[in-house]
Amino acid sequence: MQPLAPLAVTMGDSAGIGPDITLAAWMVRKQRVLPVFATFGDPAVFCARAAQLGWAVPVKTIDEPGDAAAVFADALPVVPVTPCFDVVAGRPQARNAKATIAAIDDAVRAVQYGTAAALVTCPIAKSVLYEAGFKHPGHTEYLAHLAQAAADDGRAIMAVMMLACDLLKVVPATIHIPIADVPKALTAELLRQTITITLASLRNDFGIAKPRVAVTGLNPHAGENGSIGGEERDIIAPVIADLKAVGHDVTGPFSADTLFHAAARKTYDAVVAMYHDQALIPIKTLAFDSGVNVTLGLPFVRTSPDHGTAFDIAGTGKASPESLIQALLMAEAMAIARANAAL
Repeated sequence: MQPLAPLAVTMGDSAGIGPDITLAAWMVRKQRVLPVFATFGDPAVFCARAAQLGWAVPVKTIDEPGDAAAVFADALPVVPVTPCFDVVAGRPQARNAKATIAAIDDAVRAVQYGTAAALVTCPIAKSVLYEAGFKHPGHTEYLAHLAQAAADDGRAIMAVMMLACDLLKVVPATIHIPIADVPKALTAELLRQTITITLASLRNDFGIAKPRVAVTGLNPHAGENGSIGGEERDIIAPVIADLKAVGHDVTGPFSADTLFHAAARKTYDAVVAMYHDQALIPIKTLAFDSGVNVTLGLPFVRTSPDHGTAFDIAGTGKASPESLIQALLMAEAMAIARANAAL
């Protein structure tokens, strides 16, 4: 296999902690083995943030990610995008949304063209982008849109969110919707696609030859045979039975309150949960500072830190780079596994 290309890291919202954690991650390169990465963003933002933080980080402008390897040891390599205007840490501005989106667009193109091995995105603020006219529900949906626009085989792309750490991988079947809307949104087809994409990713991105997926119920005690709700009986159990019938190791539905302790975690490789908090509470309890957000179902590898823009601490030096570091390491490992799976 050819050497892995550098990773593409997006700036995120220029007023958030994206620049802070990118600078901090680069600074630990001599203490920890990190993959080479190129940052897509405004070089002036990184220079100004480094000065504000009192960090001696040289910034080197490069033309493409492939140039990063030659400078990474001595400087943070930045592929320039649309410049930002009067960036103040902690004070987001809609007029800088253009640069945020340009960083995503250019980094995705680099991954699609093969000049970058994987995409690692720093946090964005959807409300700021909406103010500037952004039409997509969120970061992941926008990446799926870009992937779909470039698809040449007519296959519909469905993006699935996974939260991952060394101890646990969880996938919520429904994500950013009110709890009251979950039962209606939880269809058999959605659940079947989510589990199928999760199984494929465990094989191709994580190198698990025979992946095991456990599935939660929706209701307390997984519905107790329909006495506390019928979704398990009518939707979840039939999907699991269908997948098992074609040879997949899928089990459940399990009561979510019994599925995340240490002994239970040894019985599966990932959990598909029914809604956002059911999935995210256990992993944020286990790995609050080091969890990684992974997007499954895309034709390229994408990871990101499992946190937001944290405007309140941007520019203070208080933001931990650990989740970004783990996102870089996981993106590298996934890119290698995916390349091996394609051989």
